Parts: sequence; C-alpha cells; structure tokens
Amino acid sequence: MTDYTKIDFAPLLAASADEVVTESFVRDVALPSGGTLALITLDNGRDYTRPNTLGPRTLDALGKVLDEQKARAAAGEIKAVAVTGKQFIFAAGADLSKVSTLATPANARLMAQFGHHILGKFSSLGVPSFAFVNGLALGGAMEIALNCDYRTLDSSTAALAFPEVFLGIIPGWGGATIVPNLIGIEKALEIIVSNPLKNNRMLKPAQALEMGLFDTMFGAASFLERSVVWADGVLTGATKVERPNEPGKLERLTKWPAAIKIARDTLKARIGTAAKSPYVALDLLNAAKDNDRVRGFEREDDALTELISGDQFAASIYAFDLVQKRAKRPAGAPDRSLAQPVKKVGVIGAGLMASQFALLFARKLRVPVLITDLDQSRVDKGLDYIRGEVDKMQEKGRLSRDDANQIKALVSGTTDKKLYADCDWVIEAVFEELGVKQQVFAEIEPIISETAVLATNTSSLSVEEIGANLKNPERLVGFHFFNPVAVMPLIEVVKVDTTSDETLATAMTVAKKLGKSAVITADRPGFVVNRLLAKVMGEAARALDEGTPMPVVERALAPIGLPMGPFELIDLVGWKVAAHVQDTMVAAFPERFYASPNLHALAEVTEPLAKTKLGKVEDLSKAGKKAVKLGKTAVSEEEILRRVEDELAGEIKIMLDEGVVAAAEDIDLCLILGAGWPFQAGGATPYLDRVGASERVFGAAFHDPRIAGRSE
Repeated sequence: MTDYTKIDFAPLLAASADEVVTESFVRDVALPSGGTLALITLDNGRDYTRPNTLGPRTLDALGKVLDEQKARAAAGEIKAVAVTGKQFIFAAGADLSKVSTLATPANARLMAQFGHHILGKFSSLGVPSFAFVNGLALGGAMEIALNCDYRTLDSSTAALAFPEVFLGIIPGWGGATIVPNLIGIEKALEIIVSNPLKNNRMLKPAQALEMGLFDTMFGAASFLERSVVWADGVLTGATKVERPNEPGKLERLTKWPAAIKIARDTLKARIGTAAKSPYVALDLLNAAKDNDRVRGFEREDDALTELISGDQFAASIYAFDLVQKRAKRPAGAPDRSLAQPVKKVGVIGAGLMASQFALLFARKLRVPVLITDLDQSRVDKGLDYIRGEVDKMQEKGRLSRDDANQIKALVSGTTDKKLYADCDWVIEAVFEELGVKQQVFAEIEPIISETAVLATNTSSLSVEEIGANLKNPERLVGFHFFNPVAVMPLIEVVKVDTTSDETLATAMTVAKKLGKSAVITADRPGFVVNRLLAKVMGEAARALDEGTPMPVVERALAPIGLPMGPFELIDLVGWKVAAHVQDTMVAAFPERFYASPNLHALAEVTEPLAKTKLGKVEDLSKAGKKAVKLGKTAVSEEEILRRVEDELAGEIKIMLDEGVVAAAEDIDLCLILGAGWPFQAGGATPYLDRVGASERVFGAAFHDPRIAGRSE
C-alpha cells in the first residue's frame, strides 16, 4: 500500500515555478439547519476565457486548504466542506502544458501520486465533502468531484468529459477506479474510452446526471444557493441520496468481463492496436471490479507513469497544441479587418456535395443561400435533401423547431443564374473537370458584383488555371472541403498569386464562422492532404500490383495507427475519385507518383472489396479479383510500411521547400484534421522523425527530438 504522505513531492513543485496557479479561496456559508459549510472556490484570477487548471502548485495550495478544513472539522467548527469554481468554470483539468514539460518517468509517477494524495483528502476530512460543479469540468476536474462524497451539477454547464484517452493517457487521479464502481462498467466504458475516441465527445449535463455521475442538478440562476440547501438536507438526513447505477455483485461477476471483452474486440476492429492509452484504460477498468480504491489508485499510478513518460503522450500534446492553438491563428492569414461581409451565399450545383455546402452555410452563417443547377428537378432534389437533413437534426434535438424553420426558409433554389447578382460569396461544387469549372465561372462573373468572392472546391485541379479567364482573378480563392462536409473540420484555403488580401481574409473569416479550421496552402497539385494520401494509396496499389495479398497491404500501415487501411480509405473516398487524384498527381510529378492500372480497373467494379460487418476490408471480392492483373513478387508488411514512411518523408520535405505551407506544423494539422492522422502519432512529421524515415531520406529531422516524442 502506497503511503502518499511519505513521498517527497518537492522536486515536482520546484519544476513548476512558472505555473499559473489556480487558488483555493475559502469562505464560510451558514447552513439553513445551523452550523457552517466551508466553501472552497477554485479561481486562477483570470476571466472566463482562461479556465482554471490543475498543476502541481495548484494541487499543493488546495491540499493545504483541505488540511486546514480537516483541522476545523476536528475542532467542531464546520459540518461540511464543498468545492466549486469561478463563474462558468469548475476546472479544465490538469495543466497539460505543465504535464508535458515534466514528463520524465520520475516526474510522471510523482504527478500521478500527487493527484491521488491531494484529491484523496476530500474523502478523509472527518466531515462530508460536496462538489458543486458550476461549469466546465474536464479530466482532473471531474476527478475532484468524484473524490467528494456528494455532487451537484449546474444545468447550464458547457461540457463534462474525461478526455484523457484522446490525449494518450488515462483518468489517473481516481477516474478509472471510481467511475465504473459508481455508474457501472458499460457507462464507464462509454465515457472513458468510447467518447474520447469519437473526436473527444463531451457529455451534456442531463446525460451526466442520468448516468449517475452526479446526485442532483439545479438551474444556473440559483445553483449555489440550492446546492447549499440540498447539502444541508443530506447532512440532516432529510434528503436521501440514491445511486441506482452502482454495480452489484452479479454485474461484477458476469456483465463486467463480457463488456470488457466486447470493448476490446471493438477497439481492435476500429482503431487497431497502435494506440496504447485505450487498452491501458480497458485494463484499469477491468481491474476496477475489485472495488478497491487503494489498489486501484496504485494501478493508476503505474499506468500514468508509463503513459506520461512515453512517446505517444508527447506526440498527442504536440497534436493537441496544433489543434488548439495553431489552428486558431493560421499562418499567413491577412488581418481579419480586411474581410468583406457575407450577407448572401450562392452555391453552383445542387448535387450531394453542393447540398451539403448549402446546408452548412445556412446553419452556420444564417444568411440566404441560393443553389442552382441545369434543370429544376435537380434543384428540387437538392432542396429536398437539405430539408430532410434539417428535419433529422431537429428530431435528434440538435436544432430547435424555430432554428429548423429558419434554416429551411434561408435556402432557395432556381435555374436562373441571374439571382446570383446580390451574392457576396459564390462557391462552385460541379464536376471535377477544368473546362466545366471555367465555364460556370465565366457565366457567373458578369452577373455578380466586382467585390463578390468566387470560391472553388476543387480537390486537385489548379486554382490559377480555373480562374485563368476571369476578368477579376483577385476575387478567386480555393476553398477545399473534406467529405462528409458537416463532420470534417478542415478547409484547405488555396491562395494563388493573384488572390487579394481582402479575398483571403474573407475566406478565412467564412471558414471560422463555419466552425472549420483553415490552413492556407499554395496552389500546387493535390494541395496538402490529397497529395500525401496519393502517396499512401499509390504505395498500397503498387504492392497489390506486385502480387501482395490485399489483407497484407491493409495490415501494413497498422503501426501508424491510421483509422483505416489504405483500401478501406480508397473505398470511402470512391474508387473513381481516388483514381482521378492519382492521375492528377502522376501527371504533375510522373517521376514521384505511382500510376496503377488496377486502380482504374477496380473503379469499374460495383463492389470491388469483400468486407466484414464492421466495414473492414477482408480481401478483393470475386468480381474485384477478376478485374485485376497481379504480379508474382509479393512484398512484406514491413517493406510496405517502410516505403510509405520514406515516400511521405521525401514528399513533405519537397512540399516545405516549395512553400506549399508555412511550416511542418501545417502539414501535420492538415493530416490530423483532414485525414484522421491519429493524435498519438502526433501528426506525420514527428512520426517520421521518430521512426527514422526523415533521417533515411534527407539526413535530418523535421523537428527537435523532444517534439518528435523521443525519450532523452
């Protein structure tokens, strides 16, 4: 048994001298039945834009305050202790920037143990402890609440979550032990493992209450007052706290191991085995069925020590910083004050992609949106699709009735292109052919005002060539969405030499209002994501053409941790689209990209792949096998992986030399947001440094070794 009181935490505190400390302020609150409740308020002294965080010095300050309250309780001065946060925010969890800078094995263990030592004080005060969670609570903040005896929740709380697995670690200050024993194993698996892997899905207050993470919930207007009254009821016995989701003996013996096995099998099928943290979390949740907090906390100490000091956490923090910081301050973006107002949007086309655009613009910008097509039946089909999607969102509670009606009213369709005259922003979503795109812009340009922006959603064609015949080419910008439009967070904003700063600023502002992260790229074939995916798909096709069985090719990239194998990706993108992208890249760089005749052959087959029920590729289908001509020089998984790594390293180096983007970080941001490159790999360039591909190909590294995640 670990005695946390005997551990010297001084080295951890000494290394945290620059921490922004969240203080623990105490005030006494009179209880209605008599006596006093000591209320601790967490507050870092900043406004609500800088949330409370939990670094070593913050925990140390909290620990001292809790020791003082324990002494007061022993003296009979207080009946209970409660903890809450500053306005709108309980706390945003551990200070990740501090954790990442202290990530030696020795410090990692100290951080895990210090969290258990301090938060464990809530359960040994000598009087009941309460958490009044009044706002945002993530990770370690949730664990503060869990270590308290009772919990209330503000119904207006913005988000609640355990995001640790998303970041390459686990809830290690009690979460992995307490949660399953509070709400049951199935719900614990959902919030600790499944939700983080679904783009870090958050819980709404009502969900958290229903699951049993909290005992009761009150509205924001009188949250603190009602929480105090409720706590008084608990103390006097007038309020009975029931926790029906706590697991019983039968669940521990039967349901628990079955749920863990299903979760493990599902993880392997969906994400492979490259990511460590989800499986460590599973092991901890499985072991937690013993309901032994002491042993459970020791297991968490061991797990956090391994994960925090490992490569994947360092890589995850690098990726997290890109998404949280660099994505919000895009490199090369002009001053936002140059952006032109967008009061009406035109979408050229009414097919599936165009309809998705129209719906997104109407939802996010709340301005009129006009779609057009060659005949009214196509327009009507597009409008029906949009209205149907709005109805689905309303049914799921994602839109109110008023919002749904407003969005439907904002979208209109016609075959009369003259109605584009008052649009400030017109984006084309027509067939990926240069002549077609040039033609539609030639028809639209004379109609719209001289200040209106023309945007093209091309995925691989030259934006400059698309606008070659424009009278005002300065108004043209590439605006490349990824499919599905509503879900994928990236937009590649393509700037050509003629694009004005006003146009570029408008594009960046529109992207932000759409809820997307925008990366500015030069007008080069494939831009960033498709250029690099063409490398991956090309090497997969090359190995297949040589005679390598498809299952071998599909498994080869598993060590990277990509969300799907290369042929599953091709199938998702569409075989004809993939073949077109490959052709575009081969035409531009014939000496560096591979042209596969079998890719075109499979594009003509209705169902070229045989798949599992979960959509994973098993092999070519019978029809697919008949369509291809394969060689007899199969290569190993290791050889395929090495080829992909080396080809990516070489191509990224060329792209950086060409100035396609401002820095390697922008390459990584594009691949994380646009291609699902896993957080625990840290983006492509740290991964390529870590496995030695950068050194093999060009004799250097993209990053400092610490950024690449190497242990010193």
